[in-house]
Amino acid sequence: MLSVLSAPSFAETELTHNFCGTSMQTRAWQPLPGLELNMIDIKSDDIELLGTQSAEFTGNVDINTLTMNLSAQSALIDKQRGLLNATGPIVYRDKVSQINSSGLNADLNNSELSLLGADYKLTDQLGHGGAEKLTVNESGLNLMNASFTTCPGETPVWAIEADEIDLSSEDGWGETHNTVLRVFDTPVLYIPYFTFPLDDRRKSGLLTPNFSSSGRYGIETITPYYWNIAPNYDATITPRYMSKRGLQMIGEFRYLTEQNNGLIAVEYLDKDDEEPNVDSRYLFHWQQQSYFGENWRGNIDITNVSDDNYLTDLNSGYATRTDTQLYRTGSLTHLGDTWRTNIKLQSFEVLGDHRESYAALPQISFSQTDAYDFYGVDLTLDGELSYFTNDDAVIDEASRVHIEPKASFGYQEYAWSFLSEFSLLHTEYNQHGDLTGTDYDEKVTRTLPKVRLYSQLNFERETAFFFKDGIQTLEPQIQYLYTPNKDQSNIGLYDTAKLQDDFFGLFRDRRFSSIDRIATANQFTLGATTRLFSSENEEVFNFSAGQIFYLSDEAKPTSQGINVDTNYNALFAAQTMLHWHRRWYLSGGIQYDTDGKEIIQSNITLDYKGDDKQLVQLNHRYANDVSGNTIEQVGLFTSIPLSQDWQFVGSYHRDLESGRSIEVFSGLQYESCCWAFQITGRRQIETDLNQAIGQEQATFDTSIGFNIVLKGLGSKSRYDAQKLLQQGIFGYRRPYFLNN
Repeated sequence: MLSVLSAPSFAETELTHNFCGTSMQTRAWQPLPGLELNMIDIKSDDIELLGTQSAEFTGNVDINTLTMNLSAQSALIDKQRGLLNATGPIVYRDKVSQINSSGLNADLNNSELSLLGADYKLTDQLGHGGAEKLTVNESGLNLMNASFTTCPGETPVWAIEADEIDLSSEDGWGETHNTVLRVFDTPVLYIPYFTFPLDDRRKSGLLTPNFSSSGRYGIETITPYYWNIAPNYDATITPRYMSKRGLQMIGEFRYLTEQNNGLIAVEYLDKDDEEPNVDSRYLFHWQQQSYFGENWRGNIDITNVSDDNYLTDLNSGYATRTDTQLYRTGSLTHLGDTWRTNIKLQSFEVLGDHRESYAALPQISFSQTDAYDFYGVDLTLDGELSYFTNDDAVIDEASRVHIEPKASFGYQEYAWSFLSEFSLLHTEYNQHGDLTGTDYDEKVTRTLPKVRLYSQLNFERETAFFFKDGIQTLEPQIQYLYTPNKDQSNIGLYDTAKLQDDFFGLFRDRRFSSIDRIATANQFTLGATTRLFSSENEEVFNFSAGQIFYLSDEAKPTSQGINVDTNYNALFAAQTMLHWHRRWYLSGGIQYDTDGKEIIQSNITLDYKGDDKQLVQLNHRYANDVSGNTIEQVGLFTSIPLSQDWQFVGSYHRDLESGRSIEVFSGLQYESCCWAFQITGRRQIETDLNQAIGQEQATFDTSIGFNIVLKGLGSKSRYDAQKLLQQGIFGYRRPYFLNN
């Protein structure tokens, strides 16, 4: 038995009408044209004047004011005292309701009236019911010995009956006292006090609870409480009970000011019954964006957990269970007319048996956004000053100063473009630690020039391929890149990793994410893209392919430092998209080593999207080396409406290398005019980050979930079937349709 219950949500009138049909719709009332304030328009078959201030109207009485309309068999109006009495049958209409009643008493001076034996319908919100006595005033409706439901029919699927119901259009909320919830006219729950939404305004109270069962958590109940502190502040406090692990408390605070918006979240489990050797477990998350005037921006993104296995054991909405490191970043950016400056503090919490990352405390970078024009040549200057620390590394402290002046000349027309760039990369390092017996030097100065020449042609022709009056383009590209060879093994790796070798990566001027390694280059890159456009100028097909050709052995990736085993000297990359029908979408990509005659990576996705509830996605991904392992997986997402009320959603992913499923999910949803429920089942592989790399053993978690929502008393966000496909390890990726 609940002492307080509230379900803040959005009104779903239009959506629910689609299920209920026009029989549930009540046309919103409009005042009689030409009426002025305090004017009453009365029509009837007969009228009898009772002195100078009163009159009795009988037969088809129709009364109109700016705020209401009343139809009755008879009515008595006392103008002096502002009283109106009417007898029925009566039909009363205003901006929020339509009421059928047997009798009416009104105080016109205070804009309040009472109806006896009333049956009412709401117009702004789908809902109806009855009341022994119904009072209408400026703030809304008050009902005594009343009922409320959003379901049609004589015996609704659900209804609430209460000693008193208040429907406040002023506050946007309804509240009840001494309430009984009936399902198919059977009482199932008594609630002393209960509130529910009439529109999209927020109010404090309990949100719809969730119930599920799984092998990892046992019986799980989640009961969020929403606290509407102020228009720009709110909080959600969520007790999460897991029969196998204990009671976890989750709190989230959101704020919005003129300069800042963000949230702070804390999750805490005092004792995990499944992990008796682990102390209290917690997660802290802080995310904020700040705007200081027109030129300054700030950002904070911090996530911290008590232990490496927290996310895989307990899951969280603030990080994914597949994360191997958590960000702790704070930055301040100045956007000037000529310069962009960024000051960043960054560290990582590394999860599992992985090498600790360096923290940048701080990293100050600047770039020139408005180039200086010197006789048609653009001159720019970029640079940074960084300080790195890592107590677990050979080099525990290091500072890095980098400046990069660049001169570029470009020319662009519709048919072709050309860009030439000359850069000078100068970097100085001061490295501290126990460097004895290593290749690292305490002081390193490195200066390297870089030359880049890039050109593209644009060809276009009319075509009848696929459709009439189409256009096909051909966009060949060529790039020459040169950077001399220099031994950089005496420099540590602080924030540098090899970049992705896809088609777009072929035309980058760097192979690494930062400047601790500057790749030797003496190479040409050749590539081309062709596109097809319909007569409506919609892109329905594209195909891109390219390859790098190295002119010297020292420029080949296998001769250079990072990830030698995953470097390829003859890398071919291609990608394509086909959108031949507004409901079908195909995309894919491949990276191929032409020397070794092997596929490095590939992916392909086929999507079909019908109406709002119908979709199918098939996907395949392959990688020949991910931490020494070959990955080949196939996946399926589907959402199929079985009827107007029933919908099936499901996903399946299988690892072809190990010959086992890694995630299976299915859900069945029923949604009718006034209520909805979901039942879901899931089996997915779990990761134990406490195990050493290469010794992982596959464990699976199986869970069953159940969710029920009474429309008008709960939010659609609690039962949106499309969101089910975005949960789990592999979330559904909605394709990008160009004609959306």
